[in-house]
Amino acid sequence: MPNAFSSTSLGNTGLRVSRLGLSATYRPGKKSIYFALDQGINYFFGFGIDGQMKKVMRDVLKSEREKYVIATGAYNLIWGYPNLRKTLEKRLRQWGTEYIDIFLFLGVRKESEFPLKAREELYQLKKEGRVKAVGMSTHDRQFAGRMAAEGALDVLMIRYNAAHRGAEKDIFPFLTAHNPGIVSFTATRWRYLLRRPKDWPKDAPLPNARMAYRFVLSNPHVDVCMTAPTSLKQLKENLQVLEEGPLSLEEMDFMKKFGDAVYQQKNWFM
Repeated sequence: MPNAFSSTSLGNTGLRVSRLGLSATYRPGKKSIYFALDQGINYFFGFGIDGQMKKVMRDVLKSEREKYVIATGAYNLIWGYPNLRKTLEKRLRQWGTEYIDIFLFLGVRKESEFPLKAREELYQLKKEGRVKAVGMSTHDRQFAGRMAAEGALDVLMIRYNAAHRGAEKDIFPFLTAHNPGIVSFTATRWRYLLRRPKDWPKDAPLPNARMAYRFVLSNPHVDVCMTAPTSLKQLKENLQVLEEGPLSLEEMDFMKKFGDAVYQQKNWFM
């Protein structure tokens, strides 16, 4: 790193980001997070409960703050409404920084859960300089597509993988006018893309995790693909994708066929 496949601009935000982003939700150890830093990863996403991530970043953000892109946010409470300003203040303390690069409204399942009120509050926090960019994470592709077309948000965090390719129809065609940043999650579809589907031939090959990540990163519309390793060993394997580059046409065809098989097996799964 770096090469054309390993870093990019995050949409219209002006932020330069590594194309693999790191989450420490599965507690890979502080050593893993420091290793990611050494390898040039600069996009870090954390929830409020991610103690390992917060401890490491509180250390490294003391110097060269501008090198790192911190993404976090407020949870969609579903049966209530979060206090966005209070949550932001808490995140600032937790991460030990004066500003957050990307502040998201997290876990939006449908449009009604992300009202105009929430967007206006996010815009105000951005106007005040407390955050550089605002957005949401969602499984509602149609809603995400409308937000993209309207230029309503700086960043959209969405599901995209070989089994769930609906973003190619519902979101990606609407990015051109306003160019929001796209961050994807669940590249391995919670590891289902690494397992043999029920009707997949027993003598046919299976993808590995690197192929699942390369599938996502081969799409030029995806700026950052999140990885959430469980160990340093797993992180090192995942980082290899940045050197391996895009899938070949043959590999892409294989991943789509395998993804279809996985989707048909459990097409109800999120």
